[in-house]
Amino acid sequence: MTNLDYILIFLCLLTLGLASYLMYRLRWLEKEKKYMQVKYVDFEERFNHLQLETLESKLNPHLFKNILNSIQSHAYQTYFAMDKLSNVLDYILYESRKRFVSPKEEIEFALNLIEINKIKISPLFALTIKKKIDENDSLYQQQLMAPLISIDLIENAFKHADLQSADAFITVVIEFKAHVFSMTVTNKISRKGAFKKENSGLGSETLEQRLKIIYKNHYKLDKYVDGDVYFAQLKIDLREYKTQMLAS
Repeated sequence: MTNLDYILIFLCLLTLGLASYLMYRLRWLEKEKKYMQVKYVDFEERFNHLQLETLESKLNPHLFKNILNSIQSHAYQTYFAMDKLSNVLDYILYESRKRFVSPKEEIEFALNLIEINKIKISPLFALTIKKKIDENDSLYQQQLMAPLISIDLIENAFKHADLQSADAFITVVIEFKAHVFSMTVTNKISRKGAFKKENSGLGSETLEQRLKIIYKNHYKLDKYVDGDVYFAQLKIDLREYKTQMLAS
C-alpha cells in the first residue's frame, strides 16, 4: 500500500469518527432539548399556578368586603341576605380553593351573588335574570370552570348601573349549551359615574389575567358601551378546553 492509500484510509476513518461524534452530539442535543421542553412546561405550570393563587388571594377578600358593604347598607333585608351570603361564603371558602368547579356550581354561585346584590336596589327596579341551561349537557357537571369567574361581570353591573332613573335596568343572561358557558350582562350607565376607589378595577384585571392563564384562546370577553348602555359578555368553550387538557 502506498502512502496515499494510508492517507485515504486515515481520512475515511477520521470522517467516520467525526460523523459518529456529530451523530452522538445531535442525539444528546435532542434529548437535552426534550428535557428542557419538559422543564419549561413544568415551570410554566408552576408559575401559572402561583400567579393564580396570588390573584385569587386578592379576589376573595375583595369580594367579601363588597358583599358585607351591601348587607350593611340595607339592614332590613339582612336575614334574607345572610342566607344567600352563607351559600356564597361556602363557595368562596371551600369550592374556590379547588382549581376547577362544574358549570352547575358556578352558575348557582352567580345566582346567589345576584340575590345578594339585589338588596342595593328598589323592588321596582328593572332587574331581569334569564337562564338558558341544558342540564343534560355532558359537561354541565364536570369540573372545567374556574371558580368565581362570574364575579366581575355581575358586580360591575350593580356598581355602575343607573339605579335612579325610571328607565334604568340590569339584565343578566346565563347560558350553558353545546358545551359553551356564556354570561351576558347589560345595564344602563349611571350619569353620575361610579366613585373610583383606590382598588377599583381589581376585579376586571384579575378576571382577564385568570382567563388568559387558564383558558388561553378558548374564551372570548367583550366589553363595550353603546350610548348609555354598558355591555359585557363572557364565553368559554369548555369542549375545546377539555380537548386541549387531554392532549397536553
